[in-house]
Order: sequence, then C-alpha cells, then structure tokens
Amino acid sequence: MGVGSGVWLMLRRVRFRWLRRLVLFVTALVLVAGGVFYVQVVRPMRDPHPAVRPVSGVIAVMNATIYVSPDVPPLVGATLVVRDGKIAAVGRDAAVPPDAQRLPCDRCVVTAGFWNSHIHLTEPKWSGADSESAAVLDAQLADMLTSRGFTTVVDLGSDPRSTLSLRRRIAAGELHGPAILTAERSLYPPNGIPYYLGSLPWLVRKLMPQPSTAEEAAAIEEQNIERGADVLKLFTGSYIARGKVLPMPELVARAAADVAHKHGQLVFSHASNVEGAKVAIHGGVDVLAHALDDTEGVDAELLRTMVERHMAMIPTLKMFGTTVTTKPEFLDPIIAEVRQFRELGGQLLFGTDVGYMTDYTTDDEFRALARAGLDAPSILRTLTTAPAERFGVQDQKGSLTAGRAGDFVVLDGDPAGDVTAFARVRATVAGGRVIFQAAAR
Repeated sequence: MGVGSGVWLMLRRVRFRWLRRLVLFVTALVLVAGGVFYVQVVRPMRDPHPAVRPVSGVIAVMNATIYVSPDVPPLVGATLVVRDGKIAAVGRDAAVPPDAQRLPCDRCVVTAGFWNSHIHLTEPKWSGADSESAAVLDAQLADMLTSRGFTTVVDLGSDPRSTLSLRRRIAAGELHGPAILTAERSLYPPNGIPYYLGSLPWLVRKLMPQPSTAEEAAAIEEQNIERGADVLKLFTGSYIARGKVLPMPELVARAAADVAHKHGQLVFSHASNVEGAKVAIHGGVDVLAHALDDTEGVDAELLRTMVERHMAMIPTLKMFGTTVTTKPEFLDPIIAEVRQFRELGGQLLFGTDVGYMTDYTTDDEFRALARAGLDAPSILRTLTTAPAERFGVQDQKGSLTAGRAGDFVVLDGDPAGDVTAFARVRATVAGGRVIFQAAAR
C-alpha cells in the first residue's frame, strides 16, 4: 500500500469516528430534548379530566348555627353530618356516629362551600405543580384558596400545565385543594394582548390566541376543550394601552361562544367598557368576569339588556381598588354599576381575580359588596347557590341538603352581624375531606 493510500485510509477512519460521534451526540441531544419536552409539556397535560378519588368516613359539626342556604333562616344549635363525601343529615336532632371526626365548634357558623368564580394560577410558584412536594403546594393552596373557604374555583386563564397538574393531584387525594374548573387559554382580539401583560416573555405572548376569523376562533376553542377546558374566556374588550380598549370582532366572539355552548360550557368575558360589553351581549357571553371599570356610557338600558340576556357579573371590586386606584371618582361608579345591575335582577357571582391580584385576603371584597348594597344572605348567594345554579350543578352543590356534595365551611362568626365573618374561616371541607383547618387557639 502506498503512502497516499495509507493517508487516505487514516483520514477515512478519522472522518468515520467523528461522524459516529456526531450521530451519537445528535441522538443524545434529541433524546434529552424529547425527555425535557415530555416532562415539561406532555406529562403535566395528561388526564385533563381525572376521576376523583372516593372519600370514606364520617365528619360532623355539632351545636352550630347552620345556613342550609341563603334563602332560609339558619338552624341554631344544629348538627351537620357528612358520610363518604356526601351530606347525610342536617338538623337539631341529627345523629352523630361514634366514629365520626368531629370538627371543633364553639358557637361556630356553617355554610355551604364557597365558590371563587375568578382566579388565576399564573404566579411562578405554580410552575412546578406536576412535581413539587405536596407540603409546599398544600401551603400555597391554603394561603390562596382553602383558608378562604373555597371548595370550587374557576381558573379564567393560566398555564394549563399548572392548572391541570393541580387538578389531577387534588382529584387523586395527593393535595388538599378545591375542585378546579378552567378556561385553559383565553382568546384575545387581533393584536389585542393587554398592555399589563407586556412583562410576559415574547414567545409566550406570541402563543396567546388572537383569532381574526370566526373559523380560527372556533378551531382554537375546540382545541381548548380537547385539552381540558371547562369554560371559555374571551377578551371582548382588551386594554391594549392605559385607557384604550380594543374590542373583539363580534363574529369572532360569537364563533368561539357557539363552540363552547355546543359543548354545554359557559362563556366568560373581560369586557372593560360599553363597546366590549356590547360585543359580549351580541356574542353570546354568559358571565362578565369583571364589572365594567370604564363606566362612561354605562346606563340602566345597557344593564337591563344584560339581565334580559341572562348574563351574570363577577364584580371583583377589591381588585380595582388594589391594582388600579383607590380614588373614589374611579371606584364609586363601579360600585354603583354593581348595585344597579343587581337591583335590575342581575345575578352576581363571587370572584376576586386572585393570582393576578397577589393579595389573597377576602374581607375587603365583602366590605365592597356591602357598599354595593348586598347583605349577608345576598353575599352568601354569590358564594354558593348562584354559581351552582349558573353552572347547572345546583342538585350537587351550593346548599347543605342531604345527598349533595359534602362541601362546607366552618366560620368563626356570624356574617349576619358582620359580613367580614365570611373571611374568618376555621375549616374548609370539600367532598367530605378536610382541606383546611386553622391552628387551634
């Protein structure tokens, strides 16, 4: 073999070794990337509608003032018994089995479990919901939700990896949390991402749905439902700059809403002003996710039209006063709007927008609702029977009636004398399972 042939053979072997190493490197890179994609994206999205693990055992609260529903006087000195996740008995003569878990009740008040019909799970602390320890997540859930009495919550737009992971782990009994309904991804007008979301990464904002045609909107909502959505959230009026609202095209709103309604789902809207409200009305929206904060042009005729269309409203009054301004000239017209909507027969649902709003306390919202003319039974209605009726589950939730879900809240005082007693929660029970209990004093 000549020198030239030997050199050529050596180079060939070198090239082969480097090619083999390159192939192995690329293969390893693909496998690692695939593993990361599975762990970060696919795995958290699995089983979007998990079966709830059955609960066994008996829980009882004795010698309590029990509000069976907002529409009847409370039972004084009564007992509530929950067996295997369902309400078994309510009354002054209800028998308590000897093996029952008895929750402390020194002149306590008991109501049905609360709904928060407007939350978000967008804070960074939820990003590891699929793998974070139960101790960490239980503490976070308690701080935000369960210590506030919430047994059912509606997530109106978050990273579905967080929401679905929490829902799955709660259903399996791994976490102590409320039942979670979700909108999956919100839909925005074309070029209509709200200015206050400008801090989100560019790629995240690029992936936020902004359909420009009816066909595109319908396809996005079908995909949302396939991925686990229970409700639809539309930005029919989006603040693209401070003081500037961009409405969603009515045909886009209607197309997405038609898909949601076809699947038996409710449609929520962030409307912002009169123009956004009109898109919501004609687009088939069921629930305003906020009161209209731009109140220019809001009048009885507009509110009456909403009521006639059977639309509900979530006031989120504390959120406006916490994240926008505390000036009375801004807040007072919103409170007057909520008052008038209710007086015209409109249905109000309780919601705080926590997750976007980082102050989780609820007492200020109860005070604001009182300023809008709601008494204790009316507020309790927004927390219990109204959302249960709106979601069509009034035969399962919302009141303390035998056979319904064992969702209830133990309060430290009677809201009839002070509406902020709704915020003083001793214990929260969801589906017959204690998901929060305040430390003994």
